[in-house]
Amino acid sequence: MNRKAPQISAIQGSEAIQKLLIAHLHGDEEAFQSAAWDIVGEERRLNHSVFANELERILRTAKGVPVSKSFFAALSANNGNMPKDKDKNANLIELTQSDVEIEDLVLSPALRQSFDRIIQERRGSELLRTHGLQPASKLLFCGPPGCGKTMAASALANALYLPLATVRFDAVVSSFLGETAANLRKVFDYARVRPVLLFFDEFDAIGKERTAIDEHGELKRVVNSFLQMLDSFRSETLTVAATNHQGLLDPALWRRFDDILFFAKPSDEEIETLLCRYFRQFTLQKTIRIKSVVKQLTGMAQSDIQQVAHEAIKQVVLSNSEQITSAILNSAIERQLNRLRITRSGDDEVSSQKVPSSRSARPK
Repeated sequence: MNRKAPQISAIQGSEAIQKLLIAHLHGDEEAFQSAAWDIVGEERRLNHSVFANELERILRTAKGVPVSKSFFAALSANNGNMPKDKDKNANLIELTQSDVEIEDLVLSPALRQSFDRIIQERRGSELLRTHGLQPASKLLFCGPPGCGKTMAASALANALYLPLATVRFDAVVSSFLGETAANLRKVFDYARVRPVLLFFDEFDAIGKERTAIDEHGELKRVVNSFLQMLDSFRSETLTVAATNHQGLLDPALWRRFDDILFFAKPSDEEIETLLCRYFRQFTLQKTIRIKSVVKQLTGMAQSDIQQVAHEAIKQVVLSNSEQITSAILNSAIERQLNRLRITRSGDDEVSSQKVPSSRSARPK
């Protein structure tokens, strides 16, 4: 009985969508509204409360406009009330609809368990609230660069039927006194009325420790303001912050997050999984031993491994070869290793230089 329930729900959902589209194409407003409310009810039965609430909000706020038109317009974009910077009139967030699936991620068992738990909590939020409990609403992703934090946020948004609202720090951070905090307030005000996955990438840009001697007073005031906004923020929005430099964050920020997820560099097993995914449409030369390749890539981030795979695939395509040879793969690995050596050498040179006392003279 339980095994058939999801299939029945899927069939019911498909029928409701068919009715919705037919009613829209025929201009039958009454039938459209009936089908739309059926979808809302079905989403509530599936415990997709955030998505159901968003659909219901769209239906209820259509004033004098045929619901069939306002529904699709709001569902596809809803950019009319996007928060903007007063000075540059630039959008403070970038709103996208993710198509990344959780299954697309290569996660450690601990990370996968954390994601499953977060998704379960969010989908069962109504049930939790009946017991006086709250689902996780503020998450911090940290770890080395290139290990999948941004992709994971995108997949989480998709799994929760939420638009991905990425905060644009180039627009949020202002040179005018007090404007950065004002822009952040606009972002939170937007996310309070419209459920999204609010994503603060490169979070250390505004979350640096307030005692850092090289930070001026304005950025310290921004951290204070952000802490206050985060404390008072109540919404169905899921807030996710990501940083490659967790050591730079103000200690007071850590306590504000319901969960902290660390994205480490992939293990040997995860590297092998990544390679199998990237090369699934290509044939590997029989002399290639995947375990040996994995050993060469140990210590690389996911983005580095992806770069190696893409370089090898490009060479195969351009040479009209039928398979990935040892020579092609070794060449791609060596190029990436050289690239990493140059990057690390540059970091060492910068760190060995004496830091000038003038802030304006610091290397950027």
